[in-house]
Amino acid sequence: MVTINQATKQFLKRPRTIILAVLLIASVVSIAVFGLQEGLDLAGGSMIQLHLEKPVDQDTMNTVTAVLDKRLNAFGISDVQVRQSGDQDIIVEIAGVRPEEVEHIISTPGKFEAKINNKTALTGSDITSVSGAEVTGTQWKVPFSVSTDAANKFASVAEGQAGSTVDMYLDDKLISSPQLDAGLANGVGSTDIEVSGGEQTKEQAQNQANEIHTVLESGALPVKLSISGVNSVSAELGSQFETGALIAGFLALLAIVAVVSIKYRSPSLVVPIIVTSLSELVLILGFAAVTHWNLDLSAIAGIIASIGTGVDDQIVMTDEVLARRDRSDRKNIVKTRIKHAFFIVYASAGTLIAAMLPLAYIGFSRGATGIGMLTGFAVTTVVGVLVGIFITRPVFADYMETFLIKSPQSQMRARKSGKKPKRNKKKGRKTIAREEAENK
Repeated sequence: MVTINQATKQFLKRPRTIILAVLLIASVVSIAVFGLQEGLDLAGGSMIQLHLEKPVDQDTMNTVTAVLDKRLNAFGISDVQVRQSGDQDIIVEIAGVRPEEVEHIISTPGKFEAKINNKTALTGSDITSVSGAEVTGTQWKVPFSVSTDAANKFASVAEGQAGSTVDMYLDDKLISSPQLDAGLANGVGSTDIEVSGGEQTKEQAQNQANEIHTVLESGALPVKLSISGVNSVSAELGSQFETGALIAGFLALLAIVAVVSIKYRSPSLVVPIIVTSLSELVLILGFAAVTHWNLDLSAIAGIIASIGTGVDDQIVMTDEVLARRDRSDRKNIVKTRIKHAFFIVYASAGTLIAAMLPLAYIGFSRGATGIGMLTGFAVTTVVGVLVGIFITRPVFADYMETFLIKSPQSQMRARKSGKKPKRNKKKGRKTIAREEAENK
């Protein structure tokens, strides 16, 4: 039966220890439920750089990114990120999809018009909802609904035009010319309309129907854009990057274990430092799972850097406690030395965060161009540092305050010399008599 001593019970009941345990469980659950979203360089995929025909204000840029994001999601593409880069560029990251599959749908402005006898009856802004595309053989159709005002406008243009064609244009290109049904030419508005057509093969019909459905669903782009660059990473290369990142992380952990073991040579000091570092890793990954933050190579580098900074802070705290040789009032001495160590830790963390924030800001503002590639590094480093100074470092301080009050230096010297620390026990009569005889 395993027994827990009083000091261990005291440590486990501390509020900060309980909070850390709860957060660790929540992080593990989050990783299991949401999973970790891998970036392009790990999962493979495409990064497409789009260039707008002119600089735009923030409202127009928000509209463009929203339309593109809606189009790609409506087109059935998952794991897509659309973000601005300055006031004239947009970056689209798509995991697991080849660039040629989405280039056309991204660069299509999406201007929709329906004309009867060359007179505009409907526009894209009149559409209120779009139903799913329907394909039968090589024929396709996309039903959609329009507002009541738009239906009345269409009825006014279509009145008396039974048998005429309704020419439907997408970006000034004729995509369908169905004949106007007599029921729609009686001057009575109908909110239910459909665009239809036919292709040579069923696959072409399905692709055309999906494309038109996507454009009608997402709306028109307020400004023209063009593709200025495409970068792609194959799934095989992404798998190699992922394996390399895991190996690098494992080697970094081994290096930490080796350095700390050589420095302290005491399991009571080495094990807590390693456990604290692993706890930080789990919490960072839990944060990434909850926020759906993409883990790419730069983000993994940031995680390794933040954990390395955390180990450095723990070494500073441990050395501060071990540096005091005065054994009188040991408990108050440990508390004082921990406070001094935290001053150093907070100063170091503040400096690091101050250095990372400009990098993160520039990365977010410029997207995936230039220095923006380091956004993941900056964000994960800052998150790791914040997790350390507010969650794991205080728990490590509680551990030292609870378990290292009894002169850790004497314990280390005893382990190095191979001698056990002397126990403070009362001497028996026979022992006292033997010592007196030996002294005579």
